[in-house]
Amino acid sequence: MPTEKSGNTNVIVIAAAAVIVIAGLKTAGPILIPLLLAVFIATLTMPLVRFMVRYRVPEVLSVVVVLLFLLGLVLLFASFIGTTVNAFYKDIPLYEDRFNHLSHTYIEWLRAKGFAVSNDIVRQYINPGQIMRMVAGVLNSLRGMLTSTMLILLIIMFILLEASSLPDKLKRAFGNTTSVLEHFSTISYSIQYYLRLKTIISFVTGLLAWAALKYLEVPYAELWGVTAFLFNFIPTIGSFVAAIPPMLLALIMIDPITAISVAIIYIIINTVIGSVIEPRLMGNSLGISPLVVFLSLVFWGWVWGPIGMILSVPLTMVAKIALGVNPSSRWLAVLLGR
Repeated sequence: MPTEKSGNTNVIVIAAAAVIVIAGLKTAGPILIPLLLAVFIATLTMPLVRFMVRYRVPEVLSVVVVLLFLLGLVLLFASFIGTTVNAFYKDIPLYEDRFNHLSHTYIEWLRAKGFAVSNDIVRQYINPGQIMRMVAGVLNSLRGMLTSTMLILLIIMFILLEASSLPDKLKRAFGNTTSVLEHFSTISYSIQYYLRLKTIISFVTGLLAWAALKYLEVPYAELWGVTAFLFNFIPTIGSFVAAIPPMLLALIMIDPITAISVAIIYIIINTVIGSVIEPRLMGNSLGISPLVVFLSLVFWGWVWGPIGMILSVPLTMVAKIALGVNPSSRWLAVLLGR
């Protein structure tokens, strides 16, 4: 009997600790998100620094080149978001008016055919303005992260400068016989491989989406190309969500045939890249169950919003590898795996 009470007490303590940790993560989001972004970006760019150092470029100069490259990308993205998203926001009322006129026309046609359709029901379940504001809100939340640019770049700089001496520090701290360095290398390599491959795949996805939408003359094709690129980092649902705004816009501003063409193009792109090419390139490198990927997407999205969705897979990969190090928690790593 005492054993059973002790077990129940442990469960309660663990549950309470989990609630406290989750609340802490949610509260500390403004601090942790820039830190994690900096860590993952530094991990992604570390091979570039090592490549330049291998060709006898001084390490400090290599880090400065990488930082200038990142700063250029940030300024380019900030300029694009600042002009395009603001212009798109101003056009949303026009799109809502066009949709209301279009829906009224189709409702009248359905009523003439004998179908009882209510305007209120259509507006309740189909609201293009709300969907487009949601997507623009995600892009604006990413623009909000640009206010932390200097902090993120500073953290990246220190991480890259310390990267070369970190293995020696780990050996001095834990000894030469420890497996800490091996586990650290595994985490670093896994994140680098995933982020590098995911970035290339997302770029190709965004480029193909932009080219197709530009050919079909869908308004703001560049914005939807960037959206496809960014949303492709969100597992499972990101690519499908990215397809909704251009499809609605094509329906409202052009015609139903163009909207159907947009849907077909996105299905082809996501099927070929997301279901054929990406799994072959990734293989079993993730080592995470698809169910766990989806649950982590929901959890980190709830904790940190769109940024949490983008970071959900790398964070879950780190958690899985870290749990696998300790024999007492290895069973959790097994449950997270495939």
